[in-house]
Amino acid sequence: MQVALELATEARDRGEVPVGAVVVLDGRVIGEGFNRPIGSTDPTAHAEIVALRAAALTIRNYRVTGAQLYVTIEPCQMCVGAMVHARIARVVYGTREPKAGAIDSAMRAHEHPSLNHRMTATGGVLDAACRELIQEFFRTRRRSDIED
Repeated sequence: MQVALELATEARDRGEVPVGAVVVLDGRVIGEGFNRPIGSTDPTAHAEIVALRAAALTIRNYRVTGAQLYVTIEPCQMCVGAMVHARIARVVYGTREPKAGAIDSAMRAHEHPSLNHRMTATGGVLDAACRELIQEFFRTRRRSDIED
């Protein structure tokens, strides 16, 4: 999760919402990413999707069966869907996302009965650090909007 936090800081430094993600398989990092929808002009370029794409390229397979994905913020529904398709075994996230979180907060998308794959989920890992990074980003952004 510490690596995901470092990636989230890189996203922040590029003006993106600070979210970072890492895919680990057999104890080895095989993919990493940070939010980049603005910089890449791609609405799907969430940290999780970027990390999953990198992982798939690393192992040359669109399925990353048995891997764990670590992300600083609770994933949205799109990212949960991508994790299901990639066959992620476990998602570990830092802090909750009360409006769009699709693991615990707004819905439990990974447990939908129609899905053909199940993954486990663990939340609250380095919660305070992950929460502070994203809250400070939006505090700064709101201050900047007020001053403009």
